[in-house]
Amino acid sequence: MPKDSSIRSILIIGSGPIVIGQACEFDYAGSQAARSLREEGIEVSLINSNPATIMTDPINADYVYLKPLEKKSIVEILKKHQEEGHPIDAVLPTMGGQTALNLAIDCDKAGIWKKYGVRIIGVDIKAIETTEDREKFRLKMIELGVGVCKGRTARSFLEGKEIAQEIGFPLVIRPSYTLGGTGGGFVDLPEDFDQALNNGLHASPVHEVLVEQSVMGWKEYELELLRDGAGNFIIICSIENFDPMGIHTGDSITVAPAMTLPDTLYQQMRDLAIKMMDGIGKFAGGCNVQFSVNPADDSIIAIEINPRVSRSSALASKATGYPIAKIAAKMAIGYNLDELINPITGSTSAFFEPAIDYVIVKVPRWNFDKFPGADRSLGLQMKSVGEAMGIGRNFQEALQKACQSLEIRRNGLGADGRELTDQAALTHSLAHPSWNRLFHIYDAFKIGMSFKTIQNLTKIDKWFLYQIEELVELEKEIGKYDLEDVPAALILKAKQKGYADRQLAHLLGVKESKIYDFRQEHNIRRVFKCVDTCAAEFEARTPYYYSTFNSPQLPSAGGAFPETGALPVGLLAGNESITSDRKKVVILGSGPNRIGQGIEFDYSCVHGVLAAKECGYETIMINCNPETVSTDPDIADKLYFEPVFWEHVHAIIMHENPVGVIVQLGGQTALKMAEKLTRYGIKIIGTDYESLDLAEDRGRFSALLRDYNIPYPKFGTVRGSDEAVELSRELGFPLLVRPSYVLGGQSMKIVLNEQELEQHVVKILHDIPDNNILLDHFLENAIEAEADAICDGEDVYIIGVMEHIEPAGIHSGDSYAVLPTFDLSEAVIQQIEAHTRTIAKALKTVGLINIQFAVKDEMVYIIEANPRASRTVPFICKAYQEPYVNYATKVMLGEKKVKDFDFKPVKKGYAIKIPVFSFNKFPNVNKELGPEMKSTGEGIYFIDDLEDEFFQKVYSERNLYLSR
Repeated sequence: MPKDSSIRSILIIGSGPIVIGQACEFDYAGSQAARSLREEGIEVSLINSNPATIMTDPINADYVYLKPLEKKSIVEILKKHQEEGHPIDAVLPTMGGQTALNLAIDCDKAGIWKKYGVRIIGVDIKAIETTEDREKFRLKMIELGVGVCKGRTARSFLEGKEIAQEIGFPLVIRPSYTLGGTGGGFVDLPEDFDQALNNGLHASPVHEVLVEQSVMGWKEYELELLRDGAGNFIIICSIENFDPMGIHTGDSITVAPAMTLPDTLYQQMRDLAIKMMDGIGKFAGGCNVQFSVNPADDSIIAIEINPRVSRSSALASKATGYPIAKIAAKMAIGYNLDELINPITGSTSAFFEPAIDYVIVKVPRWNFDKFPGADRSLGLQMKSVGEAMGIGRNFQEALQKACQSLEIRRNGLGADGRELTDQAALTHSLAHPSWNRLFHIYDAFKIGMSFKTIQNLTKIDKWFLYQIEELVELEKEIGKYDLEDVPAALILKAKQKGYADRQLAHLLGVKESKIYDFRQEHNIRRVFKCVDTCAAEFEARTPYYYSTFNSPQLPSAGGAFPETGALPVGLLAGNESITSDRKKVVILGSGPNRIGQGIEFDYSCVHGVLAAKECGYETIMINCNPETVSTDPDIADKLYFEPVFWEHVHAIIMHENPVGVIVQLGGQTALKMAEKLTRYGIKIIGTDYESLDLAEDRGRFSALLRDYNIPYPKFGTVRGSDEAVELSRELGFPLLVRPSYVLGGQSMKIVLNEQELEQHVVKILHDIPDNNILLDHFLENAIEAEADAICDGEDVYIIGVMEHIEPAGIHSGDSYAVLPTFDLSEAVIQQIEAHTRTIAKALKTVGLINIQFAVKDEMVYIIEANPRASRTVPFICKAYQEPYVNYATKVMLGEKKVKDFDFKPVKKGYAIKIPVFSFNKFPNVNKELGPEMKSTGEGIYFIDDLEDEFFQKVYSERNLYLSR
């Protein structure tokens, strides 16, 4: 069926602020859907309260509403459109996760859609109710002949107890209508049941839970499906969980395509998934189905089905190159699969199942260090804050690349001297999974624990364990040699299994550069392969690449080493990335989401790419986060889905030969590359390394402030606890103690006496050895403010000054902040503006800069300066309706000066940045706020004046959570 011409205007509902369990994968889905619908000439309106995302940017939709996700906001929007004569015809709620679906259902029950003549498209409300209500889902599966766990739904404590008696232990409790497994859990013993049942009933908004048999330790698989209105189905890909049942899929390492699934079982699963999707409703759209397989007899049971795009569909899109949300949006307006073109090839039909000739591995990224006292065990409730994806020719290569992408100071899986060797600790870790179990499996093999013991403790499929055991064996083999006598074929084999040069250097006891030289000499080089959805069966138009080592002229492929030195990558057999003669620029992304570095850098990277394109550059994006818009193959001219890890970045730069690299849009991840880029003679576009380093080096930065007569809190730098105690007598308590070069206030603490000071210094040196530790005199009861500006080296334009509602001492990312300032005197604002201009020019800033201030007794002190895009830039862009990152990128590229822009910010009332926390995932952790950032996302809220009730309430609680 062709497009439904009666739909002229669509409302897309977003997912709100980033929380654990619902992250930027929905920003990606919503952005894709909006672009896809606008291609069809449809007017798109978007509602989302998240200011940090690219989704809520005017480039994506005709109308963007930064409003709270509640019924009142929906009514306002529908009414406004009706009064203006272009009413909204339909709503698409499947792109905004559980938040959007729940809101759509609430509006449906309240009769809002009916009143304004709005159709729900892309999903069927009945289908949602069937899949979300655990009992309805169970009964529907039984009716369809699909196996499910034994169990029933309990609506009261008493009913829950009865069901538990019927089924027997171990059990699992799953609350209805919750996201990310909230409130769910396994119960092995009868004495733990009462508490778990109570928690589950309270966590469910409808106060009901499913009590069912536990299938812990079974294998877990997912299928991503698409179905059109004519009933055509395609399976986008199969995903296998490395971790068995018992760990939420968002916290599991996952692999695509499924590695240990025999074809007969896959065909059974495929048939069941189609039967399930057909059984719950006849809507056109995407669906994610989760299965569990009993390893003893291969029996399959259905775990759940999500009739919407999900975290897994973002992963499946990036894994296959098939843009699920884009196609699902087109199907929602009536198109069938056979009427659409696959955007990756540009020539074949969208009605085909992607074929992939590589392996992808997703590894979650956790942030337990931000929540002292948190339960770090992994279970039914999701706890990770982000994820990284690695692409390789085999499982081992993809796994190592994913580990290199995590930025947890590991160089891959092991081979870095950071192994755990305590057998008792390893045994406990393997039996009680936490964030580091993957590394501990490797460590267990290394100290000689038996394969059988490891498998019994983890219940992980033998095939995966063999893969890790094989890596440990390979390392033993390499360890027998020195660099002088190691066979080149052995180094090639290690590179093909994903080993970084740093790991090989560790194994051979040499410097990383020696391994690099050895590889160049023997032509063991990265080649770049295309992700094309069709395993190279058809030519792909989308330049989406990953690197690997499969040069056929090497001995592993039966060839001989060339006599000459290194060939250019373009001449190596197997390379598919052809370079152009255009002037190019590389934009470094920000890697996996974590607390302190979130989706706001994805926003900046996307705008950086678009601005560079406008200036005539070929744009090259390097990033490894599968959830983001910056890793959408149709954003940059070329996407390299690679770890933002020196070896990978360097190889791409050597191949592409860009004019330079933009580091200031990708947060601390990209900034950390500046020093190496400079050392290797690669140009940094915008503020240079010297200035970036000057801002990070507290001693040099303070000397600069002193030269310009700008006040800052008294401070000193130490490298040990004795020095710290001595210095504290000079500075006076309270003191702010922190390591240098960290993001999100990591390991920052306010200490009140010598004992606390000594304890914290020892802790920092344990976590981050050889680090300079900064001690600042902490200004108590000071007001905190921050300014963002664009500078071209000569002129400075201040894009916004924000005032924090909470006092200084709470990290800026965790503070409510108001734009513009609300009670700073004219004299203070003048000082802030003057200092901002002076510092931006003194640091020779070219591009963006963020400066943080503490105000006490009408005196403005400088806390820190960050010459890069900051968390607050997207917020100011949205509040003032100006594309400041676009302007800043043009300044960095030298295409424009600050005075070339006609700045016209829309200023009315105030915008409040609302920090959003995920403390509910860690019930035993206090909500205490201090200098270390803990929020996972943010919302924006507009008020007309300071009499506003919301502002008054927040202001009255400004000291409530302040801790050290």
